[in-house]
Amino acid sequence: MCFSFLFKRHSSGSNQNISGVQDNLGIHRYPYKELRNATDDFSPNNKIGEGGFGSVYKGKLKNGRLVAVKVLSAESKQGTQEFLTEINVISSIEHENLVKLHGCCVERNNRILVYGYLENNSLAQTLLGDARDDLVFNWTTRCNICVGVARGLAYLHEEVKPRIVHRDIKASNILLDGTLTPKISDFGLAKLFPNNETHISTRVAGTIGYLAPEYAIRGHLTRKADIYSFGVLMLEIISGRCNTDRRLPLEDHYLLERTYQLYEADELLQLVDPSLYGDYNSKEVSRFIRVALLCTQDSAKLRPSMSTVVSMLAEGASIDDLTISRPGLISDFLNLKVRTPRTGSGSGPGHSSIGDTTTYGSLDFTTTIQS
Repeated sequence: MCFSFLFKRHSSGSNQNISGVQDNLGIHRYPYKELRNATDDFSPNNKIGEGGFGSVYKGKLKNGRLVAVKVLSAESKQGTQEFLTEINVISSIEHENLVKLHGCCVERNNRILVYGYLENNSLAQTLLGDARDDLVFNWTTRCNICVGVARGLAYLHEEVKPRIVHRDIKASNILLDGTLTPKISDFGLAKLFPNNETHISTRVAGTIGYLAPEYAIRGHLTRKADIYSFGVLMLEIISGRCNTDRRLPLEDHYLLERTYQLYEADELLQLVDPSLYGDYNSKEVSRFIRVALLCTQDSAKLRPSMSTVVSMLAEGASIDDLTISRPGLISDFLNLKVRTPRTGSGSGPGHSSIGDTTTYGSLDFTTTIQS
């Protein structure tokens, strides 16, 4: 499947207006008034999500369809280019494990995306958050979520042309429908990899705890960065906890570090979410954790492709002969940032802005996208 950019940008003063959506690609353009009415004037009662890019509201269109309306704020960290990227990427692809874009609004300075409404929100709010008690995440469900996300990523990495690197795989970007089928969302940071292009100049962006070390430290981006993030996500799904939790004892702060310690001690089952009460296949759990560790190897070359991961998780591909070495650990990255001298008092080498989704200072990296 191939696709091309859908928009032209026009600059007028300090405001950027967006125009030129192609009409022949099935992208519906909603009037702002219709979306305002659908969300009861963007009522706080209809807000179902909020982040650095803006807010997401539940809405009901005139035809009765329930939708999720993503409104980018004027102060959003997602600029016009990221907005265009998200529409360009997601409007041109379709997969069971990717969110479905119904349309957008580019009226005046409004930047709004309209997605299908997914009633069970995100993994961050359910499995890892306050809404956990409302849903049952048994071991089979967790397996299916891992496999579904893996299939969605394999599609982006290997079946779409140009290939797509998501760059922000994390629990809050995995949405769940009524049957708890996972859908990868938020393509604002995605990078396209045309066959004739190998270098892209970009800032490192993503989420602390999910960033592959070679990307976080050197700005070296490949599809293996998504695979690293997926490995961390798998561990969160298996353990039922976030990848970083400073409320826990020191040795448990970082999930990936703790997992590798348990692997070396041959005690992997201690990682499993206690709320499962032992109701799982021990061999399968051990296998899934080992696959997650393979995905998070410090060397990107040692990480399997996503299609291989799907085979390992869903098709019983052997992993017995694969060596698991030390993963890329967040503590190593944080220690490096501490040791790196700072210049001046603002952004520069050694400075990072650590938040939910974060861009490291104002540094520009020459980012290489490889297979």
